[in-house]
Amino acid sequence: MRHSPQAESHSDLLSVWLARLDHAEVIAKMIGLFDEAFFYIVDRNQQVLSWSRGMEAVTGLRRDELLGKPCSPELAIADREDESNQPLQFSQAEGNPMEFIKTARPLHHRSGSFAGGMGLLLPRLEAKPDSPLASAVTEPGQSFQGIISRSPAMQDVFQIISNAAETEATVLVRGESGSGKELVARAIHNLSARRHAPFLAINCAALSSNLLESELFGHVRGAFTGAVKDHKGLFQRAHGGTLFLDEVAELPLELQAKLLRVLQERNYIPVGGDKLIDVDVRIVAATHRSLREEVKNSHFREDLMYRLRVVPIFIPPLRERREDIGLLIWHFIRQHNAQNLRQIDKIEPQAMRVLFDYSWPGNIRELHNVVEYAFAVGRGTTLRLTELPPEFREPKPGAPVSTIRQALTAEQEKEAIREALERSHGSITAAANLLGMSRATFWRKRKLYEV
Repeated sequence: MRHSPQAESHSDLLSVWLARLDHAEVIAKMIGLFDEAFFYIVDRNQQVLSWSRGMEAVTGLRRDELLGKPCSPELAIADREDESNQPLQFSQAEGNPMEFIKTARPLHHRSGSFAGGMGLLLPRLEAKPDSPLASAVTEPGQSFQGIISRSPAMQDVFQIISNAAETEATVLVRGESGSGKELVARAIHNLSARRHAPFLAINCAALSSNLLESELFGHVRGAFTGAVKDHKGLFQRAHGGTLFLDEVAELPLELQAKLLRVLQERNYIPVGGDKLIDVDVRIVAATHRSLREEVKNSHFREDLMYRLRVVPIFIPPLRERREDIGLLIWHFIRQHNAQNLRQIDKIEPQAMRVLFDYSWPGNIRELHNVVEYAFAVGRGTTLRLTELPPEFREPKPGAPVSTIRQALTAEQEKEAIREALERSHGSITAAANLLGMSRATFWRKRKLYEV
């Protein structure tokens, strides 16, 4: 390979300059400079000597568990001078398949023998028009009627939604606050024969009893002070379509009786009226409470409970489907990137680790709010730990809680690993995330227990 005079001149100048420096210091500072990049160093036996935080983020393999251990075969560095532009498919920490170009350079002892080498992964930007990490494009099976998930548990939910939508059955959606209950209701409506009719929603906990009754069933002129004209309620306005009753467990007992009549008789009388109004509306209700417990406590009518929960659907909380965390983070980042106020194409490894370890009590709504917060307070293309809300930067005692079970004994841990593999359909990364482990720890324990 021939070099231009300019290139040779530059090389000579650099060589003279480097000769005056402490080479160990140069290498140490270079490694530190590359810590956010996808950079690593191996010895002649392919054992890892250096593993950047960028490599931690993109692989899920922690440096303290990998140092001194052999690297994976695709990352091995050969004793040949030019090992550039090698295509490589790898998985980042949240399990999204990514395409990289592997560039590596061998290193030699003064005697000329092979000593190891340095490797760098560069994202294939031409294959992914967005940024290397943020371009985690939603794959088939990860989006269902606007609901983003790759969790096996959610695939079961999607099947129930599809089946229920083909019928006229009343559906009760149970899930924690922020878990996406209204998205489920909309999916049922959009897949049903009622899709061209209205979809209307109301939060039963947001209004007083009188206002809620008027909003649901309407009122006639003069029914009460301020009722200067007739008002069509949601049941009448949703005729032929679907009415979503969120937080239905908060419905006052007197309105529960009126709702039961609508479900049974398909008609009702507006507030202050004397004429029956026929209605054709499908009800999808939702609650974060157990209606059976509410019935036991005399807060909910048992007959109404059975009318509402013809098809019950339970949405698992986000902490029980941790394989969705990374998918949802990048989904919301892409949404905000599209607003062109700030472009995020990378997550700092410490921030990524904290996001994965968090229990997400507010579920998907909270996750969306966290991303929005980061866009509002931060700048630059990297989402950093300092840009997360204060509760994410507070030290938390103990290790991440397993979403399957706490492995107190070897047998329990073995069973937890087997169960995680089943739930993740054999995906090592997803199974490790389910148990709050790194890929390296999960792989080691799997080998130990011969699972």
